[in-house]
Amino acid sequence: MNALNMEKSKGIEAKNVKKPKLSQNRRKSRELVLKAVYRGMLNTGEMKQIFLDAQDDPEYIKADEAYFKSLLEGVSGKITELDHQISTFLDRKIEELSPVEHAILRISSFELMFDMSIPYRVAINEGVELAKLYGGADGHKYINGVLDRVAASVRPHEFRK
Repeated sequence: MNALNMEKSKGIEAKNVKKPKLSQNRRKSRELVLKAVYRGMLNTGEMKQIFLDAQDDPEYIKADEAYFKSLLEGVSGKITELDHQISTFLDRKIEELSPVEHAILRISSFELMFDMSIPYRVAINEGVELAKLYGGADGHKYINGVLDRVAASVRPHEFRK
């Protein structure tokens, strides 16, 4: 490889290092939404204050801000519909879920039900990853099972393929 090509390849690599991947931004957004939804469930605080507090999180600069806002507003605005859908597939009362798992199910179910631009497998996987990071020891398995059933219910056309 000549010197010019090496410089070009270094420049491309440098650009890739500086620019965060969209999926990482959205994953970080989901993590921050999880924290906000969890906080809202425990404190029943005003959404505006919860949003402002999320912006103070040091990880906020890594998030996709537009997606964060959209997801938090969407989940907050559809809690009744989300909980109704989730409760259909639980083996216990929704009140018996851990708050973390409940928040994860709300977020992932929102993506499954209301954001068709996200493939159902991505929505499920992201929920499972959040559960591995923040949930109980085997909570990710439970999350996976519930989200599989939610996805089959709200996106049957994707399961036929």
